Amino acid sequence: MHVVIAGGHGKIALLTERLLADRGDTVAGFIRNPDHAADLEAAGAQPVVLDLENAAVDEVAAHLRGADAVIFAAGAGPGSGAARKQTVDRDAAILLADAAEAAGVPRYLMISAMGADAQVPDDAADEVFVAYLRAKGAADADVRSRSSLSTTIVRPGALTDDPGSGRVQIAEHTGRGSIPRADVAAVLVAAIDAPQTGGHTFEVIAGDTPVAEAVAALTR
Repeated sequence: MHVVIAGGHGKIALLTERLLADRGDTVAGFIRNPDHAADLEAAGAQPVVLDLENAAVDEVAAHLRGADAVIFAAGAGPGSGAARKQTVDRDAAILLADAAEAAGVPRYLMISAMGADAQVPDDAADEVFVAYLRAKGAADADVRSRSSLSTTIVRPGALTDDPGSGRVQIAEHTGRGSIPRADVAAVLVAAIDAPQTGGHTFEVIAGDTPVAEAVAALTR
């Protein structure tokens, strides 16, 4: 299997790259900063220097041809303003979907956010966080609408750097909770292996169910 990850230097992305590479899959990661290439190589991934905020569809599609799945793990980051929530968390995710369709990639996995589908009032939180949730919600809605993509949208709880337990709780709505990034990576890999999760949007937090079992239960 060949997987391409947008936002390839993110913490979840690096963990996912290592899981895929360790089991023999090939994986490439899009990065903006060439100085990050060594970290991807150490995780077993091929770095591809590409700025999704400024790339054209054809340029991105050229790097996706032959891929079995793409993962959108990019984000503007906590230090960015509301404008970059639109250009990264929304527009770059949509660009990746456009490119995946153009390249004939069948699977699209999105790391989204709890509350992304909610009608968020302007005064619900600070301006940047409201913009973030709205950008995520718009991106999710766009990629879900594409009949040519089998899309799985994963919405983790509060992320930690604790060691993964391999056990999670998955549901349409789990309620608030936290989850190690390592377990989110394991869920992404399990979802890639379960094409029947296409069309599903779910939240995930730490729990008691083994990852593979929790993902399989989505379609029972």
